[in-house]
Amino acid sequence: MILTVTLNTALDITYRVPSLRPHASHRVTEVTERPGGKGLNVARVVAALGHPVTVTGFAGGGTGRALQNALTGIPRITDALVPVAGATRRTVAVVDTATGDTTQLNEPGPVIAPAEWSAFLEAYEHLLQSSSAVALCGSLPPGVPVGAYAHLVRAARAASVPVLLDTSGEPLRRGIAARPDFVKPNADELAELTGSHEPLQATRDARRRGARAVVASLGAQGLLAVAPEGHWQATPPSRVAGNPTGAGDSAVAGLLSGLVEHLPWPDRLARAAALSAATVRAPVAGEFDRAAYEELLPRVAVTERATAA
Repeated sequence: MILTVTLNTALDITYRVPSLRPHASHRVTEVTERPGGKGLNVARVVAALGHPVTVTGFAGGGTGRALQNALTGIPRITDALVPVAGATRRTVAVVDTATGDTTQLNEPGPVIAPAEWSAFLEAYEHLLQSSSAVALCGSLPPGVPVGAYAHLVRAARAASVPVLLDTSGEPLRRGIAARPDFVKPNADELAELTGSHEPLQATRDARRRGARAVVASLGAQGLLAVAPEGHWQATPPSRVAGNPTGAGDSAVAGLLSGLVEHLPWPDRLARAAALSAATVRAPVAGEFDRAAYEELLPRVAVTERATAA
């Protein structure tokens, strides 16, 4: 069983408008609601790939109930979210259908009380006992210690469960020092962490900070991986137009599923890059265009990079 942790879950609301213009009223042509937050997006893609997955984190209030109700109907997903007094946040994505551009509005999340954090830690350590891999994803809600991910990484390592960390800023800086098996920053997060804007150098620098392997999302340039086994870049055959929200989460799903299937690194990266690109063609985060994925997968170019530091 794969475990995903989303401490700052969300109800994702997507509005589609013919054209998004500042300071104007808009007629919404389509509205969708989905359970969201990075780890829940990962879980939905992992489940669609055929793997059982358990989701944990926090859920509260009417928004939290709506999120959990939406999870109920998704095959292969088990809900282990921990209840809290505060209301789960909402995120709003406004998609301009004329250009394909997306504007994202993210609420901060509920304040987590110390007793609620303690209850989550107890649940997390219990879930680790039956997990084949764990992904720690997204931002921290108010009240959760900034070193939370470092604590969760150490607990996973103590339980001998491979752990992937996908966050940013100070939580990433502290979490990577706890030596996760994988981190998956995007280009901006990588530059913020290392101070370098050269992708290969920045990825190497990030690995020196503690992660066993670093997989960097580089947008249209695909994925760059630095691991003990080697260095590779996986590049989709062409730039894909659409909504990029959730593309990085689908890459995480590809890496996790490839890990538990014991795929070699080039195959994991090809899957992750194809899923990421196929998600751009899907209407909302946490989904991917299966036909596009199957068409793109054999066409992803995976090249080995020089390993000299």
